[in-house]
Amino acid sequence: MSNIRVAINGYGNLGQAVEKAVALNPDMEVVAIFTRRDPASLNAATEMVVPVDEMRDWVDKVDVCINCGGSATDLEVQTPEAAALFNVVDTFDTHARIPEHFQAVDSAARANSHLALISTGWDPGLFSINRLFGEAILPQGSTYTFWGPGLSQGHSDALRRIDGVVDAVQYTLPVTENEERILAGEQRDLSTREKHTRQCFVVAQEGADLKAITKEIVEMPNYFAGYTTSVTFVTQEELDRDHSGMPHGGTVIRLGHTSEGTKQIMSFKLALDSNPEFTGAVVAASARAVARMAIEGNRGAITFFDVPLGKLSPLDSGALRSKML
Repeated sequence: MSNIRVAINGYGNLGQAVEKAVALNPDMEVVAIFTRRDPASLNAATEMVVPVDEMRDWVDKVDVCINCGGSATDLEVQTPEAAALFNVVDTFDTHARIPEHFQAVDSAARANSHLALISTGWDPGLFSINRLFGEAILPQGSTYTFWGPGLSQGHSDALRRIDGVVDAVQYTLPVTENEERILAGEQRDLSTREKHTRQCFVVAQEGADLKAITKEIVEMPNYFAGYTTSVTFVTQEELDRDHSGMPHGGTVIRLGHTSEGTKQIMSFKLALDSNPEFTGAVVAASARAVARMAIEGNRGAITFFDVPLGKLSPLDSGALRSKML
């Protein structure tokens, strides 16, 4: 097939990272960026930057639209709307709400004969696949996911949506003592608090109610409730100086046994200098898979569990067998 024509819907950190990732793949090209901002204000490498309300004009000019909004409020609207016009990919990462998001996107995609891959990236995404591998291969055992240390884009975005917050970042930190025990083969039941802590650095509006902001953060369902969460208020200068990087990572561990006294440990680890750039790289490969699967007649919503691994690679089946199998 000719180059896969990609549109980027939203040009924040992830949108910019996707643009970089697509540029590294010679079988793909970004043909348009859709934005809610003034197109002239974007410093994009892609020449064609258009208002989001002109998306409909790009039907039949785009093979895959990659939605790059935040999970807190954007993607639940953005992805079904885009799926009515294009084959789509998104990174919806509110784990507890993935089933309802799937249903909404599936309805929109099927009604318009499109394919939509939701919740791709590294978690959900690569970590999800490794949890599946672990539990399929070692059916007797326990699975553990440790995130961080690193900055979470989705959680940081959720902080910035709070009234009175000007800017903010959130770090997820694993409880390393318990992670090391699991890797050493000690099977334990761990609560949410025993696996992770969360650190929030927040720039508040002048005169904002800091106690109210703190309360809203620590009680936020699906994000901070259930975790040991610290909230530190800083100036914009301090945030820009000390928290401008976007590292992240984590580990998936499956601790199981194949017979009495025979212990098996599987683990998958990521250590990332740039969370958005790595996520953008996963999303670009996902867009390739969607373009190929759509040509084969697949429709509706899917997840990473439904994607044949070979579809992610630019290599054909013969090359994969000879080079990687």
